[in-house]
Amino acid sequence: MPSQITIRNASQADFDGWLPLWLAYNEFYGRSGETALADNVTASTWARFHDPGEPMQCMIAECERRLIGIVHFIFHRTTISIAPTCYLQDLYTLTSERGRGVGGKLIEAVYEQARLAGSARVYWLTHESNLIAMKLYDQVAERSGFVQYRKSLD
Repeated sequence: MPSQITIRNASQADFDGWLPLWLAYNEFYGRSGETALADNVTASTWARFHDPGEPMQCMIAECERRLIGIVHFIFHRTTISIAPTCYLQDLYTLTSERGRGVGGKLIEAVYEQARLAGSARVYWLTHESNLIAMKLYDQVAERSGFVQYRKSLD
């Protein structure tokens, strides 16, 4: 029988299990080695998840007391709605756990948190090369058709 996957809010005690997932996520997107995030960015990100005054949240997927996936999301205002909008910023599951529904469960957990917050919409971005993830995303959401532009100001 397959092991039970539990989705829950991250606690302060989860840091040691969260950190390797966070680092792997960043490595996947090319933020490692010389381009790795500074340690203070990671520390600040983790602290924000546990600050009730921050709109950032973290949920984890756990199986047999081992963290196997993470999702980070942010509630923010928008000009097209009175209710907050939910931005799913980061989603990552261990490579060894993919295909077990972990990513879908994490997305559904964000949907539920967004409903509870009164959000009418959850949205996210992914890189065009992330074809495996896009197979899941195409099943659980609609493509918006928007193209992202950005300018680094550093």
